[in-house]
Amino acid sequence: MRRTRLAGALTAVLALALAATGCGGGTAPATTPAAQAPAAQAPAAGATAPGATTADRVEPLPSPAAPRLPVTVASADGRRVTVASAERIVPLSGSLAELVFTLGLGDRVVARDVTTTFEQAAGLPVVTRAHDVSAENVLSLRPTLVLAESTTGPAEAIAQIRDAGVPLVVVPPAKELGDLDDRAEDVAAALGVPASGTALRERTAERLAAVRKRIPARADRPRVAFLYLRGSAAVYLLGGADSGAASLLEAAGAVDAGKESGLAEDFTPLTSEALAKAAPDALLVMSKGLRSVGGVDGLLRLPGVAETPAGADRRIVSVDDGVLLSYGPRTDRVLASLVDQLYGERK
Repeated sequence: MRRTRLAGALTAVLALALAATGCGGGTAPATTPAAQAPAAQAPAAGATAPGATTADRVEPLPSPAAPRLPVTVASADGRRVTVASAERIVPLSGSLAELVFTLGLGDRVVARDVTTTFEQAAGLPVVTRAHDVSAENVLSLRPTLVLAESTTGPAEAIAQIRDAGVPLVVVPPAKELGDLDDRAEDVAAALGVPASGTALRERTAERLAAVRKRIPARADRPRVAFLYLRGSAAVYLLGGADSGAASLLEAAGAVDAGKESGLAEDFTPLTSEALAKAAPDALLVMSKGLRSVGGVDGLLRLPGVAETPAGADRRIVSVDDGVLLSYGPRTDRVLASLVDQLYGERK
């Protein structure tokens, strides 16, 4: 999912999967989940249509605050960083860019990374090569503030930006729904708009609560397995307890089938045995990943998929790549899409 909390873990497991499928000999492809540009699409035959996440725009707060600077904030790498200006901001992940735009400061963003794909940022120059930050590209835009993830790299590029005297704040990763508040407030504090951070936290909480009210009461919670698919690289992975999907699935009233089956790691290569043990009633996939394997029909040809209850029922839940596990201002839309697809009437 971008230079995100999953980037390092997925790079390692993708390399393992590539080797296992005979596609080794090189580095793993730069296809972590949020690096895929989300796009609206017609559902594949038999698939439930994506719900509220197809409009690839962020929604700024209606009354954003103006930055009050300078401020000194704690960076996730243990440093104290003083921010004197937010006139030229470079967020180095799609999730961070989404927060800046939602907090009402999108007009101050001067660049984006490859994973920043929402509509309002489309015209900004890209300052990454694949998923690696180019310090030269960043510095050429004269930023007054750079926001980075804990996984942003390479380390040499981050050091070069800092050595040039640019304030660079590292933000802790969001691993689950419970991290939303801290992440929004961390970014808002660095931008000098703490009141906007509070407003965003309250808006997000209200919207998530409204979605949860739509979940039907039922004794048998659906078992949902999260699959990471990149057909062009023959990479097919089953999500486990640390994939990032468990929090969303549980909030939607479902069971993370991979986690429940005992997969403690983040991802493991997809096998018939692992799927049989997980026994999912539905499969959660990213939209671009689903397309990469040829839609639902292609997915059902992967080992073991057709033999699961989900495969037999062709029950596929598809969400846009760029937002599924971003845990940001649009997560309420992601949750709404999950709820609609899991419990809505199927056509």
